[in-house]
Amino acid sequence: MPVGPYSQGVRISGFVFCSGQIGLDPATGTLVEGGVAEQTRRALDNLAAVLASAGLTFAAVVKTTIFLADINDFPTVNPIYGERMGSPAPARSTVAVAALPLGARIQIDAIASSA
Repeated sequence: MPVGPYSQGVRISGFVFCSGQIGLDPATGTLVEGGVAEQTRRALDNLAAVLASAGLTFAAVVKTTIFLADINDFPTVNPIYGERMGSPAPARSTVAVAALPLGARIQIDAIASSA
């Protein structure tokens, strides 16, 4: 469920570009309760759903970007992300931002190869 006028994912020349996902519960349209750990798990679930709609899994992901509203959340986010992405992990950037949509604490986007 996008919170703005954009596509959840776009396939171009063998790649799927996934929009940033936050910890939004698709059933309620609100952020999941709890802290950054719960939001990270939900954001990854949402990203997995976008990938699945393109017939892909996390194994196809070649690059991600994690946006954190508080860089001090990195030690909490990193192991959850690592468990879901598996090995070898995709290339990744992690950046701190001033704010995220709906007051989210994390947003994750991805580029996957469908080749």
